[in-house]
Amino acid sequence: MTSDTRPDEDGAVTPAGRRRPAGDRVALRADLRSAVPDATAAVVGTVLVFALLWARMESGASDTVAVMPFMDDAGTYWMYLLSQAFGWSGLLWAWGTVMLGLLLSGPRPGRLPVTRQVLERWHRTTSLTTMALMFAHALMFAAELVRYETKVDWAERLWVAFADTFVPGWYDSGTGQVAIPIGQGALYLAIPLGLLFYVRHRIGANTWRRLHRFVIVVYVLSVWHTLLYGTNVWYGEWPRTVLWLLQLPVAALLLARLVRPARRAERLDLPKRGAGTARQAWWWGRAAGRVVAGAVVVGLVVVVVSGRDGGRDRPAHPPATAPHAQETD
Repeated sequence: MTSDTRPDEDGAVTPAGRRRPAGDRVALRADLRSAVPDATAAVVGTVLVFALLWARMESGASDTVAVMPFMDDAGTYWMYLLSQAFGWSGLLWAWGTVMLGLLLSGPRPGRLPVTRQVLERWHRTTSLTTMALMFAHALMFAAELVRYETKVDWAERLWVAFADTFVPGWYDSGTGQVAIPIGQGALYLAIPLGLLFYVRHRIGANTWRRLHRFVIVVYVLSVWHTLLYGTNVWYGEWPRTVLWLLQLPVAALLLARLVRPARRAERLDLPKRGAGTARQAWWWGRAAGRVVAGAVVVGLVVVVVSGRDGGRDRPAHPPATAPHAQETD
């Protein structure tokens, strides 16, 4: 005989005879509607960051200008400032959605201000907003490159901007040779991993869970990209230290999620006597992951306390070089 209940994609049970929700497109449309307030808040945040960056450039206090003095003109380089603003709001939203995801998949808090269903919806909507912000960040960077490449015709300008922004390994100037491919990797992983939720009934819940774990890789790449290429945290001063400090709760929640996962099947129980080599290797791999997460927490504490955060020293005479040589016919 078969059971009267069956597990759905999230592990809950659905009584037999009750129809599941309509297809993935309906769920995506519902989440897109729910994301409108979240996206609105993200736009407001981006505008505020843009205004701050503009004011700092106008006042002469901009770290971007300290790194690249030729950009000391907010009216000319406003698209670059807007790209920066989208990048910072995107990183903030990525931080929030990762925190929500780790909270949901780790030890269950005793009390929550809202229901678990609300937290799950927030996790999905902030994920959608984060993807949009990341794409806007890249798009405005490309728009600035189109404006910059004045020595070639429009078709060539569009191609150069597209390639420098979206083709890994194409950008060939300075720190961007490493930082931009890292950012591209974050973008190209974020979109499929974020949207897989809406087709999980097709690929299977277990497959979706295994793939969804790589979202933390997207976040790590995003932070790495910012530390390498974010001129506002270029120097070893307090803004960079604050960015490192914000990673402490992420690392702590990740460690808690690995040590005490919400799902019983993910707990690190000792393999039974006589277990196969593959299962023992998997156990040791998972145990090593917990050790690495603990080491990351310790490392972050050391970075924040010591102030040795990889920032550059502010030069007395900053370079006046352009981002890269303009293309010519």
